[in-house]
Amino acid sequence: MTATSPRYMTRFRCLAQDCEDTCCAGLVVPVSEDRLKRLRDAVAGGPDAERVDAFIRPEPGAAPGDEAVIAKREDGHCVFLDARKTCSLHRAYGEPALPDACATFPRVATRWSHGLEVTGSLACPEVARLCLLPEDALEAVPVSEDLALRPELARPLDGDEDNAWRRHAPAVRATALALLQHRELPFAARLFALGQLGLRLDGFYFQGTEVFRGAAREGADTLLTEVLHTFSAPETLSALHGGFASLALPGGPWAGICATVLKARRGAVRSGSERFLTLVDQVLASYGGEDLIPDDAWRIHEERRARLSPALAERVEQYFRHHAVNHWLRHAFTDAPRVLDYVFRMVLREAVLCWTLFGHPEVVALCAEPSRDTEAARARLDAAAVECFQLIAKHVEQAPQLHSLAQGLAGSGGGETLGRMLVLLKGL
Repeated sequence: MTATSPRYMTRFRCLAQDCEDTCCAGLVVPVSEDRLKRLRDAVAGGPDAERVDAFIRPEPGAAPGDEAVIAKREDGHCVFLDARKTCSLHRAYGEPALPDACATFPRVATRWSHGLEVTGSLACPEVARLCLLPEDALEAVPVSEDLALRPELARPLDGDEDNAWRRHAPAVRATALALLQHRELPFAARLFALGQLGLRLDGFYFQGTEVFRGAAREGADTLLTEVLHTFSAPETLSALHGGFASLALPGGPWAGICATVLKARRGAVRSGSERFLTLVDQVLASYGGEDLIPDDAWRIHEERRARLSPALAERVEQYFRHHAVNHWLRHAFTDAPRVLDYVFRMVLREAVLCWTLFGHPEVVALCAEPSRDTEAARARLDAAAVECFQLIAKHVEQAPQLHSLAQGLAGSGGGETLGRMLVLLKGL
């Protein structure tokens, strides 16, 4: 079986105690019955046996296979994290004794019909650096399945013949990924084109579709191929860009939505998230404070974008392009009911990231007083981007508040969802 990975994952090495954050805080770690037994066997008769029994507790209502979770200290860190910011269980008993989530993070393994894919979570600072900053980070390269550490845990997403939604997923995803790489178009225009693709597919290609069955299958297959070919054509993308560029929308609603997301998450996160809480307070203050006025916040954001030097603006485009491509690689769009729904939620994430990045103190400073030292300015911008993307990935992107807000914002689907997505594209 062939295995592939974006190049950045072949460069990944855990920084352990040298990392600016720790994956042993702010995340819930489920422990399967099998892994708990292995850990208990490893610590049996030793000084950690009592601690394992005391701090890995049953979780009522947990999904089958994840019957327990590791307890956290009052500061939000894992109880097994030592003073050196390393895992005491890993140091004493090795990787085989660890729960699956601890052993594999930040790796994400997915098994498609064409082979295993290993990507990474930007909730890890080192993954964020490696994914966002090198130009070649997203190049697909062949790898050993061992890169996943536990490839047997890979999520199966191969499309069976009776499930057209999943059977055609590789082709749809390939079209979306190619579209995101059209660097001659503004990033927002590419996302708009993705939304238009989702709208075009809405009528026949969605979760649970029946139009690919029986005598109608050949016609449905042909229609899907034609739609994907159309959205791969440069003239289609140019036309969509022209239409998008002609739209005039207010920016206040965009600023208001982004501020709402950060405020909601600030009120929900627990202890152990000081870096995130500090960043949120700094970003909100830069746009006018707790009671910011959306229209004024939009004006501030627009002015900052205009003042950023062209060289740094190109760098920002790379961050978002890499993030969006990695999102499609890491998160299966087939989890959503429709392609358009998936695109809408992704655009909401990109909007919040953009708002956060241009509220980061380093970026605010770079916009206010452009530096003549391009390399030094880029280094400052890179550091700010890594911090923003990593903290948003860890504390916002998978949060229930974001999913609930996305569901409410998206409306009833179809043209309404695409229309509302235009608001989110305003600041991108």
